[in-house]
Amino acid sequence: MPVIVLEARDFTSPLFLVRTLEVLSSCTAFSLVASMEHNLNNSPDWDKFRIFCMFTWCFFFVVTFLIHIISIIQFHSLIPISWKNLTMMVALLGALMSLSSFVVFPWRVMDHTTVSARAVAAAVASGLTFLAYVFESCVLRTQAHEQRGYISSLPGFLKIIQLWGGLQMIPLILSISKLQTGPDWQRWVPYVSYGVCVFISLVTLVVILGDFAGRCLLPFDRFLAAFSLIGVLLYMLATMICLTKILQMSGTESKQNYPNMVIVETVVSSITLLAYTVDLAFSIKLLCDRSHM
Repeated sequence: MPVIVLEARDFTSPLFLVRTLEVLSSCTAFSLVASMEHNLNNSPDWDKFRIFCMFTWCFFFVVTFLIHIISIIQFHSLIPISWKNLTMMVALLGALMSLSSFVVFPWRVMDHTTVSARAVAAAVASGLTFLAYVFESCVLRTQAHEQRGYISSLPGFLKIIQLWGGLQMIPLILSISKLQTGPDWQRWVPYVSYGVCVFISLVTLVVILGDFAGRCLLPFDRFLAAFSLIGVLLYMLATMICLTKILQMSGTESKQNYPNMVIVETVVSSITLLAYTVDLAFSIKLLCDRSHM
């Protein structure tokens, strides 16, 4: 199959320009932070959040760059994945993860006592990355209906929020685990719940991207309903434990970071629980509609 390169007018299209901005801004962000290792926050948990931000910028820089190149040479028809779902997934997840980095970097990574110009520039670059991914999501969402995949729908967006919520927990639980007091089950039950839900989200997205839904032993919509129900139960349990830890924080006032981390964990867990609950409602509605056909 011959390689087809975009025409000249395609290089000024909104999609081409916004992906170029994503590549440049994410590259700028991680390059600036990598060059100022000794001018960042010295709190005990700063390195975990710095790694989180660096991973986010580097990962989406690489993925977006590859998508950009493949789109230019029109090579995506030879890739055995759903291209329209892949591009939308990267845009939505990139927007959410870049937003997290945009908030986390000034909050936990930057040194607030001596703010440097590079740190401010890195935060601005992260914000531009977030805006670029949001704009790409809007551009992809306005395409013709046949060019949009499952991820462009509301249930698909909820799947992205579920994965985003699980990924946010990684640096949080690593920071909280060293400060947490109380029974061990309060520590391990949420961790297992988050891990199981992240695994379920990854399996679901792999099936969607690979168009493997027709190869499942049972109808895929039943799997989605079961996965959503499991997510609701596990995140409901994790959120209740987080609320319990907030009530127990009176004895941990000396640990200044711990209350903030627990509150953030509770907020993210509640948002993810809401996403699973709405997704379960969509799955049940879909099953009921098909049973009446």
